[in-house]
Amino acid sequence: MINLLPGERIDDLERNGYKIIQNSDKFCFGMDAVLLSGFAQVKTGEKVLDLGTGTGIIPILLEGKTEGKHFCAIEIQEESADMARRSVALNCLEEKIDIINGDIKEASSIFGRASFDVVTTNPPYMNDNHGLKNPDLPKAIARHEVLCTLEDVVREAAAVLKDKGRIYMVHRPHRLIEIITTMKEYKLEPKRIKMVHPFIDKDANMVLIEATKGGNPFLKVEKPLIVYKEVGKYTDEIYDIYGY
Repeated sequence: MINLLPGERIDDLERNGYKIIQNSDKFCFGMDAVLLSGFAQVKTGEKVLDLGTGTGIIPILLEGKTEGKHFCAIEIQEESADMARRSVALNCLEEKIDIINGDIKEASSIFGRASFDVVTTNPPYMNDNHGLKNPDLPKAIARHEVLCTLEDVVREAAAVLKDKGRIYMVHRPHRLIEIITTMKEYKLEPKRIKMVHPFIDKDANMVLIEATKGGNPFLKVEKPLIVYKEVGKYTDEIYDIYGY
């Protein structure tokens, strides 16, 4: 029996019968996490680490979509980590997914260096120069670089990845140059970039990035992903990613 706390609900993920516990007063996963789970490539038998997992949406979706061997996730907010653990138990995935309540900045100490084939991350998008911090601390931590910076995320990803391991990140286009520069500083070579546009005639508002540890320079810019064909109606590609 999974206990729900006040304000929590169970949402159907429409994949493998999996469900997730969320609390709309705290923080719910967004489309960016779902798109990242569709962009990330996990091969048979690979070990995956999700940095800043929130309520565990990415490892749960990747376990359902891929043949990865094991999934670990780290989340600094104890309340979110607890929700993630209960969602893992709700889906009977305790043997496949481990949720750790800890600091991204210490990931390589917690998990060990060169211990994962794949890292995924949906990090805070906004630094102190961008946007107003949400007065609700759990949401502020998730959206702004309150407790970790982009460099912290990239540095720890590079440390925990095996040689030729891969990182998959979703972020905002306005920070793309900073992301690429930081990745290259830590020997993560960008390999694939996909821009995400809300409508075909609108500017991109998300970017998906794959980089390889110790990879050779060669970047593929993939065709853009368009979210809506009209107001309230997703494109076929979005429906495919969601599994509808």
